[in-house]
Amino acid sequence: MALTRLFAIYPSNKEFGRIQKNLRRALLMPNYVVGHKIPDSDSICSAIALSYLKTTLGEETVPARLGELTPETLFILDKFGFEQPELKTSYAGESLYIVDHSERTQGPDDIDDATILGIIDHHKLGDITTSTPLEIWVRPVGCTNTIIKMMYDFHNVEIPKNIAGAMMCAILSDTVIFKSPTCTTADIKCVEALAEIAGIENPKDLGMDMFKVKSAVDGTPVRDLVLRDFKDFDMNGNLVGIGQLEVIDLAIFDNMKADLEADIAKLKAEGNRHSVLLLLTDIMKEGSELLVVSDNDNLSLEAFGEATTDGKVWLDGVLSRKKQVVPPLQGVFAK
Repeated sequence: MALTRLFAIYPSNKEFGRIQKNLRRALLMPNYVVGHKIPDSDSICSAIALSYLKTTLGEETVPARLGELTPETLFILDKFGFEQPELKTSYAGESLYIVDHSERTQGPDDIDDATILGIIDHHKLGDITTSTPLEIWVRPVGCTNTIIKMMYDFHNVEIPKNIAGAMMCAILSDTVIFKSPTCTTADIKCVEALAEIAGIENPKDLGMDMFKVKSAVDGTPVRDLVLRDFKDFDMNGNLVGIGQLEVIDLAIFDNMKADLEADIAKLKAEGNRHSVLLLLTDIMKEGSELLVVSDNDNLSLEAFGEATTDGKVWLDGVLSRKKQVVPPLQGVFAK
């Protein structure tokens, strides 16, 4: 029986993940799909969704991850019956698709020794380069899974119910349930279509359940919180780390804010970074408190027009790291 037929038999439960892992051992050189270091829900759900699409099209492909999963992502995988993608950090000599980023600092450390088959992303174009032609789907939308939905439509491939549910959740997460300035009409339409496939009557209610999981931080080590959604960026030769914690009420950080500030200072020193920023985003108030540790004491003022007080500043309306934080920071470092 062809491998693609086997995958088609089990699209609606955990057997899909188990079969992929077992069959991978029998394949000499499968392709991989992997997102960024410290993966979020979009990165993981993109890997799952794209691997199924490529496998269905006859290109045996396996989803992978570069790090441990967040509580929100685990919630999504459990709800729709998926096992965690394989933890794989080395890709030398392998062929892979990159999803949800195109930055060298965010990809596998040995990416130069791998063959990149494609990049599917919704961020700015980064600095990953290739020696051979590749497939590129880059769109200015709120989520990589929105682009992958377009790919399914382009290839006229039916999306399994559980994969549709996971894709829908990733879009709701990345667009902050449509509140983020990155959200587009395409994202909203994709959620509506995916919800119908997945049999979800109230996708926004499910989105709130996801953010309640995100907001449950009690008992979580401070370093785990800082790195929960953290990305490094090369800004004109300066390494800048930016983390983000999205919750439904910033009051949950009242008793740990000093510890968060101390830990981002440690993270800056440990990684020889120019700056480390941590966004504490309140999705209900639609804004973020920004914690900053930087070699430039005026970084926040120069980038956002707001000076910090004791290393903190409230940025009203700022929900998106991609659209509202990274671009103005890059502008400062480009001077």
